[in-house]
Amino acid sequence: MAEHRPCTARNETPLQRADRNFVELLQELRVTQTGVQILFAFLLSLAFTSRFGDLDTVQRVTYVITLLLAVLAAALFTAPAALHRSLFQQGAKPRIVQVSSRLATTGLSVLVFAFSGSVLLVVDVTTGRPGGIAAGAATFLVCVGLWGVLPRLVRRAGLHGERDGAEGATEEEPEGAEIRIPAPLRRTVRQPSGLRGAAAHREASARHR
Repeated sequence: MAEHRPCTARNETPLQRADRNFVELLQELRVTQTGVQILFAFLLSLAFTSRFGDLDTVQRVTYVITLLLAVLAAALFTAPAALHRSLFQQGAKPRIVQVSSRLATTGLSVLVFAFSGSVLLVVDVTTGRPGGIAAGAATFLVCVGLWGVLPRLVRRAGLHGERDGAEGATEEEPEGAEIRIPAPLRRTVRQPSGLRGAAAHREASARHR
């Protein structure tokens, strides 16, 4: 019964949340798979060009490593679909989402090196070894910054914003709250004229009774 009770701010059950997370993960994988497919097709076609025979040993090693990394990234990105198909209708959706998220994260890490290796290879062939190393290193830093550092900065900014909002809410007085006056100071604080008049009227009516 607990699996069917709302448990999140979206008023979702655990199964509904797992379904939504898996759909969002598949949308992200569609974006990354497009880049991997383009890179993989480029690397495969490169081996059949006439200039491939002119590559030196370092360039050939770079090509083979980059090709294998692209294959590994493609396998990691397609693994969630195979995992879901193998465990279909077996009540394992939350576990599938958790494992698929780790596979996608690992695939992104591998894809960083595949992108860097491909840029290193192309620039090395066209301009020279120093330019290739510089371009590969720049590609690596850009991918790490956008895919790794930026999400952490956004998350940290969100946590600081929530903390500041919580502190501001505790410091504000609730609207309509009664101001309590300490007992020793109650006699020294003068009441408004309207309240004094009402109190005097009540005392006079009490005496007449």
